[in-house]
Amino acid sequence: MQGPIGFIGLGIMGRPMARNLLKAGHALVVHNRSQGGVQELVGLGAKAGDSPAAVARAAGDLIITMLPNSPDVEQVALGPRGLAEGVRPGQILADMSTISPIVSQKVGAALAAKGVRMLDAPVSGGEKGAIDGTLSIMVGGEPAVFQAVLPVFQAMGKTITHLGALGAGGFTKLANQIIVAVNLTALAEALTLAAKAGLDIELTLKALGGGLAGSRCLDQKTPNYLAHEFKPGFKIDLHYKDLGLIDDAARALGVPLPTTAVVRELFSAARAHGRGGLDHSGILTVVEDLAKVQVKKRA
Repeated sequence: MQGPIGFIGLGIMGRPMARNLLKAGHALVVHNRSQGGVQELVGLGAKAGDSPAAVARAAGDLIITMLPNSPDVEQVALGPRGLAEGVRPGQILADMSTISPIVSQKVGAALAAKGVRMLDAPVSGGEKGAIDGTLSIMVGGEPAVFQAVLPVFQAMGKTITHLGALGAGGFTKLANQIIVAVNLTALAEALTLAAKAGLDIELTLKALGGGLAGSRCLDQKTPNYLAHEFKPGFKIDLHYKDLGLIDDAARALGVPLPTTAVVRELFSAARAHGRGGLDHSGILTVVEDLAKVQVKKRA
């Protein structure tokens, strides 16, 4: 990749991803709606663009977006002062957001008319994976474009998989989010049952982690359960958004997802109780409320 990389979206995930690109020796030009992340990255050597269009003009071959939802990507790519106003033929957009695969294809078609190729490349691994540079990156798009961007992805992720045409990465991420949401809800129910039975939660987590019930979710979220603190690595609000995308995709494809539907309602209940800003492992608190018990480590 020639020239600086454009990077738009410096939230919980985007900021450490951008830092890892700087650590790997890539020059960056960055943009974000709030300025805290921009100022941090500029302090580390990045340059700032005052709009997505300005980022596109200043960027070399590659622009990366890491945004909350489908409307955000459409606005950044195609809206006023958006990427479409600044891109030039030969550039690549790698959208690493988790959005509707249909929207990815729409944006890709609009940018293709300007000679820009696009990858959808959503990630999994949470804030810790973003910080450690160990994300799983699920990529859709032309194979040659994937190969061109692969060295950049390797600065942010560990498992990087090309899955097919544009949109394939997004559909894979939605499948991933089903598993994570159901797993976290199963953990919430299991730990609440253990607490109600008077079990030691630390020992219970250790036992569960050593058997078939062990999972990456259990390993990564154990500190949250032990401290009963749910500082967001990935917010309930964002996972609820993903569950909505999953529901839309399932209806469009005619796929029944009964377990996911129940989990989505529990995430909705968490948001109704003002807990949307908690880490998604905080779904535990909803099950605790139902059982009238709190999962906590023994003193």
